[in-house]
Amino acid sequence: MQVTIDISMYPNREEFIPPIDGFIEKVNRFEHLKITTFPTSTVVQGEYEHAMKAVQDTISACHHEYNMAVYVAKIIPGYEAL
Repeated sequence: MQVTIDISMYPNREEFIPPIDGFIEKVNRFEHLKITTFPTSTVVQGEYEHAMKAVQDTISACHHEYNMAVYVAKIIPGYEAL
């Protein structure tokens, strides 16, 4: 099943651009996904298990590297936005 995940990262720090850039860089390392970054969010599309794991692993890596952030995600199963 395909899924579209629309996710935004809101770092809780004054220097918020480096963590956002880090999130985008990390999630783009995953293969077999369509990933498009917009000014307010990143859209990850692909097979459900693979896309969810990519987002989960990216959030975990960013938490360890940047510590504090809020993530807002819309998960739309069976929808191909890209």
